[in-house]
Amino acid sequence: MRQQLLTKEIRDKLPPLYAQDSLGMEAIAYLKLFHAYGGGSWYATEFDGDDTFFGYVCGLTPGGDEFGYFSLKELESLDARVGGKIVPGLQAIERDMHFTPTRLCDIAEVVGDEGER
Repeated sequence: MRQQLLTKEIRDKLPPLYAQDSLGMEAIAYLKLFHAYGGGSWYATEFDGDDTFFGYVCGLTPGGDEFGYFSLKELESLDARVGGKIVPGLQAIERDMHFTPTRLCDIAEVVGDEGER
């Protein structure tokens, strides 16, 4: 059974796109998604109510952490790779069920080991 990446409770809390536009690293992330079989985390700070998130993406490529848009449908459609082979039906992206809304500058993975803000 595939995990629901966006629950109604989280959907209702996520501000609309551009609501935290000027906040930068002070923006609040309401949702953390992560690649269960590889690297990468997606911290959603805003949502268009349909498919598009805005937030901070880290761990996909070395030095490539950045703010950007990402698609719920695309993340939901990804199948996991185990041993280099795609395993149909095995969900690659999961929701961190223990994540609570947090400012991006207070998330160690986002600010790095140095704790720079």
